[in-house]
Amino acid sequence: MPTARAARTPAHTTAPAAPGDGGRPGGGVPVDIALLTVAIAGVSLSAPLAAATVAPALAIAFWRNAMAVGALTPFALWRHRGELRGMGRRAALLSVGAGALLAVHFGAWLPSLHMTSVASSTALVTTTPVWTALLLRLRGHRLPTLAWLGMGLAILGVVILTGVDLSASPRALLGDALALLGGVAAAGYVLLGAEVRRSVSTTAYAYVCYATTSVLLLLTCLVAGARLGGYSGTTWLQLAVLTVTAQLLGHTLINRVVKGLGPSITSTAILLETPGAALIAALWLGQMPPVAAYPALAVILGGLALVIMADGRKPRPGR
Repeated sequence: MPTARAARTPAHTTAPAAPGDGGRPGGGVPVDIALLTVAIAGVSLSAPLAAATVAPALAIAFWRNAMAVGALTPFALWRHRGELRGMGRRAALLSVGAGALLAVHFGAWLPSLHMTSVASSTALVTTTPVWTALLLRLRGHRLPTLAWLGMGLAILGVVILTGVDLSASPRALLGDALALLGGVAAAGYVLLGAEVRRSVSTTAYAYVCYATTSVLLLLTCLVAGARLGGYSGTTWLQLAVLTVTAQLLGHTLINRVVKGLGPSITSTAILLETPGAALIAALWLGQMPPVAAYPALAVILGGLALVIMADGRKPRPGR
């Protein structure tokens, strides 16, 4: 995997390219899209598996990251040991920051599923593309109007699927706020990951990121008194499957493709997790999706297509 730094933007460019956007070789895009499809399938298992796992939400968040660190350790210490030792201060700090944001994402969103409705939690946590776009704008990156329209259309599809079910009870409102916080944290996590992945391999970045997340979630579990063991064999198996699918195939492949596809396309594509989870719940748990799921999926795909079109129309450095 390439580890060289991206070429500098020419001096005549009026605004810097967004992390992971521009200057990418065209031949890599189909591969990235295929890997992103696998990643979305992986993260789509997250909600159904977490709902079926008999363990505290914070403990589930901790174990999926800790197990991922265990799985990555042989590769990180054998093939990427030199890269880890030579990782610059900036890349290391950004990786730790991304891990902290990922811990906030999991620590806020998973508990929110038990405090508010799944519909509200899902709709609020998948506002990630909006926060990604706003953060990019604050950093001086101008997104095309078509990209904003695409993100709005994709989020509308999620609202069609999940509905708007904000409750007035204090507990539910707190759950809604936690889900929203999870969406904001996920946006920061994607942006920092795109920045680090300019010069650091997926394995090295994911290892530092997940290790940071694991440590912070472990401390949170200890403070909150979340039970970390004593589970049944079925629960441990579910945690292992969750780690392989949602964490290693899901988040790690997202970290892999964000370098080429960019944060805007990647974060918008993550919206497909919602209909993906609905389909898995229908096949596995027998929970048939509502009739609105089919037009909602079409709307989400339409919005994603607009974002991809907008990205393709942006001028590339050197053109």
